[in-house]
Amino acid sequence: MTYPFGAVVGMDDMRLALLLNAVSPAVGGVLVRGEKGTAKSTAVRALAAVLPPVDVVVGCRFACDPAAPDPGCPDGPHDAGVPGSTRPARLVELPVGASEDRVVGALDLERALTEGVKAFEPGLLAAANRGVLYVDEVNLLHDHLVDLLLDAAALGTAYVEREGVSVRHAARFLLVGTMNPEEGELRPQLLDRFGLTVEVAAPRDPVARAEVVRRRFAYDADPAGFTAAWAAEETGLAARIAAARGRLPHVVLSDAALRQVTSVCAAFDVDGLRADLVTARAAIAHAAWAGRDEVTEDDVRVAARLALPHRRRRNPFDAPGLDDETLEQALSDARPEDDGPDGDGPNGDGPNGDGGPDGEGGPGNGPTPQAPDGHNSHNGHSGRSADAPAPEDDGPTTAPRGEGGGHADAAPAPERAAVAPEDPFRTRRLEVPGIGAGAAGRRSRARSERGRVVGSTRPAGPVTRLHLTDTVLAAAPHQVSRGRRGPGLRLEREDLRQSTVEGREGNLVLFVVDASGSMGSRARMGAVKGAVLSLLLDAYQRRDKVGLVTFRGATAELALPPTWSVEAAASRLTQLPTGGRTPLAAGLLRAHEVLRVERVRDPQRRPLLVVVTDGRATGPRGGTHLADSHSAAGLLAAAGTASVVVDCESGPVRLGLAGTLGAHLGAQTLRLEELAADSLAATVRTARAA
Repeated sequence: MTYPFGAVVGMDDMRLALLLNAVSPAVGGVLVRGEKGTAKSTAVRALAAVLPPVDVVVGCRFACDPAAPDPGCPDGPHDAGVPGSTRPARLVELPVGASEDRVVGALDLERALTEGVKAFEPGLLAAANRGVLYVDEVNLLHDHLVDLLLDAAALGTAYVEREGVSVRHAARFLLVGTMNPEEGELRPQLLDRFGLTVEVAAPRDPVARAEVVRRRFAYDADPAGFTAAWAAEETGLAARIAAARGRLPHVVLSDAALRQVTSVCAAFDVDGLRADLVTARAAIAHAAWAGRDEVTEDDVRVAARLALPHRRRRNPFDAPGLDDETLEQALSDARPEDDGPDGDGPNGDGPNGDGGPDGEGGPGNGPTPQAPDGHNSHNGHSGRSADAPAPEDDGPTTAPRGEGGGHADAAPAPERAAVAPEDPFRTRRLEVPGIGAGAAGRRSRARSERGRVVGSTRPAGPVTRLHLTDTVLAAAPHQVSRGRRGPGLRLEREDLRQSTVEGREGNLVLFVVDASGSMGSRARMGAVKGAVLSLLLDAYQRRDKVGLVTFRGATAELALPPTWSVEAAASRLTQLPTGGRTPLAAGLLRAHEVLRVERVRDPQRRPLLVVVTDGRATGPRGGTHLADSHSAAGLLAAAGTASVVVDCESGPVRLGLAGTLGAHLGAQTLRLEELAADSLAATVRTARAA
């Protein structure tokens, strides 16, 4: 039994966005972003219960409407007016680990080739037709699947292409995705494909939190009784959605309202014209939901707050959000001179600002996510200029012969404020050698479902990607023994060959960053942070998991456990203070332990270790500890960890300690200035590969 939609406490923006898409699926779906435990999944699952029921053709696997069946339905053709049945709208959940065949459906190639039967097994898109398709943790879904879902949602049609055989079917559904930004972001171009987005957070008001707990306890104690108590509310919502759907085709978008839509989109400098289309559709849906026959300024305001924040991001370090002053100024500039703001109240729907169920859901009834306007999250931090010299505490610039520098009696310097990183740049691609089999990405070579065909194998299970040439070559020598003497081939199961495809995988990129005093003076920490920020941006674009280990003073710290959120890594890096001695061995040992644990958690995701240091090593009592750091590096090399060392040493006299460390790691060593992309991609070589 589903928790009632009307019983969800607060979350007005989320509920309104879901309801607007229920009124008009052409809006393009909803992406709900928020911290864990904020009723995202509960609200989405509850939405299906208030959607109007649908009439379907009996026996049709694609939920065709008896009044207007799809002429190209694979189960058809259906005659108009054929008997139908009524059923509730479906909620179909797409698991993160779903394959492409499971999503779009698949042809039974074995039956097609051996029996000549064109058999198609529908996927989740067919099951979701005329219902809701829900993707939890959509940011963890493979990019090509997200693209596929968004294409189907935009076109209302799904296409399946397999070895020259084509199948198309209707796929009109309300697409809802939920995600926790701490686990990684969607790419900006995929974010743009979602119609609306909302940011949700748990209420901070103790009274509201108490009401959430009270209702949940009541539901858990008696689900049937709790649902019955909210039945009237649910029935009213369902009736209001149905009425809004009926009113939708008659809502007028005047030229004045359209000018406000385009003025707002231009004011926020969003890319392309999809924002204008989505904002206009959402404004029309909001007018229909509010019971109006013409779009007003308030409808445009509400639509803009839901449709534009995620389209303003230029890179993953930009925070989503809208500036209210800019929004109001854009609306005012496009307003006819003799007109004032619409409506009787701040929401334009009367004194209660009715923009959602029971007077909720309008922009004035819940907090609107705010964020800095147009600035990267790593900007604006106070600290020493990147070019300013800083005192260091690891000893003189030049070290005694054969040592890494430092004096036993050197006093530790005080901790210095965090230095802002320099602007990121496009880096060289660093790869893990060999061929992996991890999750799809864009870094290292891997066996995958997408990429170029490099050979074939005998299938262990059903054939999903036939290698036609090798299948024919395998069958050809046996045609006489099988009684085939005329044209054509006689195929059997043992002839079939599955294509072997090579693509790219995402890796775990673990950064080990030296934040000691020597880095602050010798390599300009701002430049170092800018380089690491560039590598983080590269990891985001290549769909890598990232982690951050820092070492300074007496210990090493896991500043960020492995995660998909490069935003979190960039934030930790930006705020990273410098100063103290250089416990390089402790940093490498901590990295070794982190990678050991991750191999157990995610054995197919191969790691890439990026050590950012000048190679010096000092301990809590002074003196050099190069031998300890080299021993720790040997442990990582023995485990087969692919590594690269970024040498941050600068100045006229270079000791080459980072290069020596790289030799012990079996890693390639790059100087800081060599990280920028060049004509040849850099390849990480481990001792094993060498």
